[in-house]
This record gives sequence, C-alpha cells and structure tokens, in this order.
Amino acid sequence: MELKALLEFVIDKADDMKARDIITLDLAGKSTITDAFVICSGNSKRHVCAIAENVVMEMKHAGSPPLNISGIEDGEWVVVDMGDVVLHVMQDASRDYFQLEKLWA
Repeated sequence: MELKALLEFVIDKADDMKARDIITLDLAGKSTITDAFVICSGNSKRHVCAIAENVVMEMKHAGSPPLNISGIEDGEWVVVDMGDVVLHVMQDASRDYFQLEKLWA
C-alpha cells in the first residue's frame, strides 16, 4: 500500500473500534525508521488491545501483515509497526506521560 492509502486504512480501522483522539505525525525527513506515526487512545487495557488487534487483523486480511507488534500483553501502550506507518495505541496516562506529539512535532 502507498503511504496515503496505508494511513487512511489504519485510521479507518482504529476508528472502527472507537479509538479516541486519532492524530497522524509526518516523520518524513525526521526519522529513518518510518514515514508516519498514527497515535490514538483507548479507554482501558482491553480497549487498547482491541484497537491494535483489529488493525492487525485487517492488515492481514488486506495481505500486508505488520512487521512487529509490541505491548499487546500489557495493554498500556501497543505499537504496531507496518514499515512506512507505526501505530501507537495508548491509554491516556501513557499518552500524557510520553507526549509523542510534542516529541516529534
């Protein structure tokens, strides 16, 4: 998938699971590991995991399984690496503490 299509796909699948405060960060030229972050919040550990698992499942159905998934067993902050896009699904406390938006903006 091209970057724009992948971003739209990830945002749509996170939104399907009622992810909150979805934002994208363009990291082209700022990072050598990815071109964009999608950051969103979930209400609880189960909600965070459900959002991430839905994106992973839909990516697999689309024929593009993620490269790596981290944090699914904890549910505080789940990272789904899809190469050009990295999804961060976080509980509010983790999102407030790490402030990825400020770090990369």
